[in-house]
Amino acid sequence: MIKDLFAPRSVAIIGASRNPAKVGHTILRNAVKSGYKGRIYPINPKAKEILGIRCYKTILDVPDEVDLAVIAVPAPTVLDVAEECGEKGVKYLVVISAGFKEIGGEGVDRERKLIGIGKKYGMRILGPNCLGFIDTYTPLNVTFAAAMPRKGRIAFISQSGALITAILDWSIRRGIGFSKIISLGNKADLDETDFIQALGQDENTNVILLYIESIGNGFKFIEAARKVSAEKPIIVVKGGTTEAGAKAAMSHTGAMAGSFTSYSVAFKKSGILLASTLDELFDYALAFSNQPIPASNNIAIVTNAGGPGIITADLSVKHGLRLSSFNINTINKLRSKLPPAAAIYNPVDVLGDARADRYEFAIKTVLSDENVSGLIAILTPQAMTEPLETAKAILRAHSMYPNKPITAAFIGGETVEKAAKLLIENGIPCFDLPERAVIAMKGLCMYRKYLDSLEKEPERIVRFYDVDLARARRIIEKVREEGRKVLLEVEAKELIRAYGIPTPLTVLVRTEDEAVEAANKIGYPVVLKVSSPQILHKTDIGGVVLNINSDREVREAFRTILNRVRKYVPRAVLYGITVQKMVPRGREVIIGVSKDPTFGYLIMFGSGGIYANLFRDVTFRLTPVTLGEVKEMLRETKAYAILKGIRGEPPADISSVINVILRVNQLIQDIPEIVEMDINPLFVYEEGEGCLALDVKIVIS
Repeated sequence: MIKDLFAPRSVAIIGASRNPAKVGHTILRNAVKSGYKGRIYPINPKAKEILGIRCYKTILDVPDEVDLAVIAVPAPTVLDVAEECGEKGVKYLVVISAGFKEIGGEGVDRERKLIGIGKKYGMRILGPNCLGFIDTYTPLNVTFAAAMPRKGRIAFISQSGALITAILDWSIRRGIGFSKIISLGNKADLDETDFIQALGQDENTNVILLYIESIGNGFKFIEAARKVSAEKPIIVVKGGTTEAGAKAAMSHTGAMAGSFTSYSVAFKKSGILLASTLDELFDYALAFSNQPIPASNNIAIVTNAGGPGIITADLSVKHGLRLSSFNINTINKLRSKLPPAAAIYNPVDVLGDARADRYEFAIKTVLSDENVSGLIAILTPQAMTEPLETAKAILRAHSMYPNKPITAAFIGGETVEKAAKLLIENGIPCFDLPERAVIAMKGLCMYRKYLDSLEKEPERIVRFYDVDLARARRIIEKVREEGRKVLLEVEAKELIRAYGIPTPLTVLVRTEDEAVEAANKIGYPVVLKVSSPQILHKTDIGGVVLNINSDREVREAFRTILNRVRKYVPRAVLYGITVQKMVPRGREVIIGVSKDPTFGYLIMFGSGGIYANLFRDVTFRLTPVTLGEVKEMLRETKAYAILKGIRGEPPADISSVINVILRVNQLIQDIPEIVEMDINPLFVYEEGEGCLALDVKIVIS
């Protein structure tokens, strides 16, 4: 079990140094100072002892068994040292040394060989190019960080070692404690998924934090995260969310940062909370480390200043919290003891002259209300304010109502510093601004919403039996035989029709005469569109002519499209022109698919037509999706309001849209060669009248 990594019976520090400026010296010193009770073996061929501990020339010279070896030697010698560790029977390696995948070239080959040595001897490897790890409960610190954190209930996994050292320094000043801190480095072997699984079983960890730039096996990650997040919260900050950030991630740890959209959708499916900043990550963490999960998102606010109370109320509503309506007993009790000028409704303003006893009365009264599931306490330092005593009052109130979370904002500087620290050290998240107290409460409520969703009856994946898979496969094989990756529009439409998705009648022609013949067969009015694998966005080059009503117009449109193709994309391979029935205009939506290399298929729904890219009113899910997920997707977009009908419009046929999404969902599971797909626009007609896929683009691998 990986948990044995954190509690080894013995540790060898390979590369231990007598020079205090060397990494190997710092790691040895940290291991000794951490209070580790096991045996420590410094390995250095040129020293007899370091820090009063006997040294050995190689790990093979150590007379006893070694569970864990920490390697801090130059990269070219790491492989030889790892081989010796394997011969010694070491179970775990922590490779601090840099000079592997992150430098490219020979570093990639060196890392591959390191993985091979680990597999050969059954050794699990953390790193290389990492800071190491800290366990405050063993206790054991095998990092070269400058400090040992306080003992706490937060576990932090990071792909950046430098970020860990910065967070450590910050946390000590704030009085925040950790259970474990793990630096992943290049993730040659052990990765975030392995540690999520281990921390899910760790009784000393209440909340798991992650800073990641990339994930190797997306399916394994989601499976592990879903199991663990049902028991304890996982919170992530993702590096490489922009093009610039992704480039930085590649040079930083050799990671290929994936699409941020796919990561955020994967996190949602896994029950992971996504933090947008490091501040937000640790604001969530402070709340989860000691506070209970609220029964609902009904919260109350108690403040001694009107302005901050109003700001907190506005922020709470903005972030999806609900201000509780007090029952009549609570209101009467507050009215009976608070000054006449005090606000007794939510938020409760105990006024600027409130001392600790008035705060305590108001907070206990509010928490006793069955309509209140959590409380945000706001304090500003007035002349009469007693910050430290008020903090103690909050702690007493929390002990009376331990199942209702409290977050606090003590706004100010030196005046409130001791009080804020007292709250943090006793498990109450306390911040310098109301925004952060609201964010912390929001995190608790978001996790409650996720836990509630797990209690619902799980939905089955919808499957259709009126599809023609054989016909669809023939189309794909024909395209592959011709060496193409892009299906022609007529092929794409035929493919989705095989899966029961309706499209207008479309015919591919190669001459004017064939176009006229097809138009007469289909019936006017018609649309003419260019058909070329190199021209995916036909309207961009004027490759679409609408509302054609005669043979003469067909010939003119045919020639016009050919002239535009020759002018704007002369090298495009032209397969012909499609003639399509001109259909009544419907409400336009888009349904799309893209295949992410890490997590698999993403399915998209949103506002369609020529403005799809401009408005970006879209939402995504990882497939396979359930009926409930599809309905949720629709409700997340502005397109849904248009489909329901606005300004007296009748509702559109929403059920037909759901049907198309579910059929696309099945199509991509059945035909994994598809890597991209757009149905745009999908015309949706009035309720009961269905929908039509007007334009379809499909790209295969």
